[in-house]
Amino acid sequence: MTSTATLRLTLIAPIYNERENLPELVNRVEAAMAPLAAGSWEFICVDDGSRDGSDDLLAELAQTRPWLRPQFLRRNYGQSTAMQAGFDAARGEVLATLDGDLQNDPADVPGLLELLDRNPKIDIISGWRKNRQDKAFSRKLPSMIANRLISWATGVALHDYGCSLKLYRREAIRHVKLYGELHRFIPALAKEYGARVMEAEVNHYARTRGVSKYGIDRTIRVLLDLMWVKFLLRFLHRPMHAFGGIGIAMLLPGLAILFWLAFVKLGLGEAIGGRPLLMLGVMLSLMGTQFLGLGILGEMLTRIWHEPGGKHQYLLRATPDAQDD
Repeated sequence: MTSTATLRLTLIAPIYNERENLPELVNRVEAAMAPLAAGSWEFICVDDGSRDGSDDLLAELAQTRPWLRPQFLRRNYGQSTAMQAGFDAARGEVLATLDGDLQNDPADVPGLLELLDRNPKIDIISGWRKNRQDKAFSRKLPSMIANRLISWATGVALHDYGCSLKLYRREAIRHVKLYGELHRFIPALAKEYGARVMEAEVNHYARTRGVSKYGIDRTIRVLLDLMWVKFLLRFLHRPMHAFGGIGIAMLLPGLAILFWLAFVKLGLGEAIGGRPLLMLGVMLSLMGTQFLGLGILGEMLTRIWHEPGGKHQYLLRATPDAQDD
């Protein structure tokens, strides 16, 4: 994402096989943005390798709408990558994300924008689908569990991490890069760079057209990404504390076992070759040493990342007389 903003607002919607919903989505966005000054906003639809003709329809719709800027990915990369492509192309001071399936309401965006303006110390407003309209309890229960688990793991307490409708100040997410399924963790990732987050209730509608892309496989991927985010937030700049702690926890018991067996062998004259304890002591000692080595390697990589290019391990908050790093 470039640091230059030329518009007030950029709306971003990842699109994958949503041809049936696209015309209404575009019309709803246009109606919702009517109160804003002409030329002060744009709508970026990122086609994520759709196979139902969504890309052709987007190109057709954009011909008569200068504020509609479609982006076309060569293949299906996933929602996080599509959202990152939208962030990279955005020109707005404020970025608003929403789904392309009409379950989010574009009419909520102007109100959230006003709320952001009234709270200059807030960088991100995350939507909360308090009256969620999903009929399947099999989607609501995993979502509720995931929200509590993510809030506990990241330290950013939100009721609804899965809601795509969010507003971001440009500078708050300029350093955030999305991979895997990390789009739902943006508030937590941005907080690592000093962003301040609040939550606001938004509308939610049941899907009426098209097919949902969510399944149990995505839940598993989210859990795996959560493990990475937890590690990232806690140990990114101190990997030795993670790997070294595990290494010490294995190495000390392993060495204690080996010293005890050495005493048994040399002091008491007993045979130790067939004892399972010997194998356990050797295994713990070797694994502990390896984890310590990983910690040292991680520390070296952290310094290689920061020092040769002059990258700081901190960011300065923007002031009237200074720009954010």
